[in-house]
Amino acid sequence: MRRRRLGNNEDDTEINLTPMLDVTFIMLIFFIVTSSFVKEAGIDVSKPAAVTAEVKERGNILVAITEQGEIWVDKRPVDPRAVRANIERLHAENPQGSVVIQADKNSRNELLVIVMDAAREAGVFDVSIAASVDG
Repeated sequence: MRRRRLGNNEDDTEINLTPMLDVTFIMLIFFIVTSSFVKEAGIDVSKPAAVTAEVKERGNILVAITEQGEIWVDKRPVDPRAVRANIERLHAENPQGSVVIQADKNSRNELLVIVMDAAREAGVFDVSIAASVDG
């Protein structure tokens, strides 16, 4: 009796990785499409506390005002005269976007009014002021 050796045929031992790669690629696309990205103004500010503060789900155009009087839009410092142009640009990219101003609790009110006026001049009338929820 002749015995056949097992394992001589190398074609049977290969694993086809194509279906696994296809599934991995599809999962990667799914996670990229369904992920939500958090937008930040570019600087951390100490917001004042408010008892009546409401959580706003979407604030697409974030403007930060620091204690030192700097205005940050889209993660970069902006001159007060250029705030309107920056808000117009961001509003053109997302017309449904609203402006959320994150003013430091020790910042000057004058800068807050300048940013609010610039947003309204840019055509955005949905302007909110960020506060930490006290409760």
